Amino acid sequence: MALDFNKYAKEGNTFLKEYAREMNLGKDTEKAGRIFSAIMHALRDIITPQESLQLVAQMPMFMKAAYVNGWTLKKEKPKVKHMEEFVELVRKHDGVAAVNDFGYEDDLAERYIDITFIYLRKYISLGEMEDIRDGLPKNLKSMIYTNLMF
Repeated sequence: MALDFNKYAKEGNTFLKEYAREMNLGKDTEKAGRIFSAIMHALRDIITPQESLQLVAQMPMFMKAAYVNGWTLKKEKPKVKHMEEFVELVRKHDGVAAVNDFGYEDDLAERYIDITFIYLRKYISLGEMEDIRDGLPKNLKSMIYTNLMF
């Protein structure tokens, strides 16, 4: 099987354009990419490595690259049981750009998180999304459950 990196780049750019448009970011695909990566990395931190591998198996190549970039297995997962803690973890993964990307209020970050999980559903099976949801702490389940169906 030959790797077609131009195809992956084109698919990734198309995804970022649609994702940025949906999030009312205009054509700012760089910001959209940072937000997507930060949310994916926060998710990766709180689900099991096995669940991450099952999720990655369903992702298109461009999404896999964003998900696994910088991934190291940690002995302890961060203690995230509430949406506020998840938003803080997302901001941590976004680094110095977090204030610019998410602002100071959680409402915008939560909206971006909702949009991200809606977009994930376009690529990930309902069963896998339910598996991820089932592994989340009780107070975080709604970030996936409310967006399982369009």
